[in-house]
Amino acid sequence: MTTRTRLVCRCGGAIRPRRYLTIPELCEDLDITRSTYYDWRRTGKAPRSRRLPNGSIRIDRDVYEAWLDTLIEEDN
Repeated sequence: MTTRTRLVCRCGGAIRPRRYLTIPELCEDLDITRSTYYDWRRTGKAPRSRRLPNGSIRIDRDVYEAWLDTLIEEDN
């Protein structure tokens, strides 16, 4: 079992979880390659993301956590 780390933002001395994940951060958290992420995204299996004006993609942490919750398998 792997442990997920929380990325934090130090804003004015306060420490709080960052709201958005980058693709490399998401891939590291899930232990997948970027190509796997893009395959999932193309087929609609990845968490919803947003494209910023500069073209980079971000995943909202709340959306990511909710998406992970949908992947929990029930014991038979």
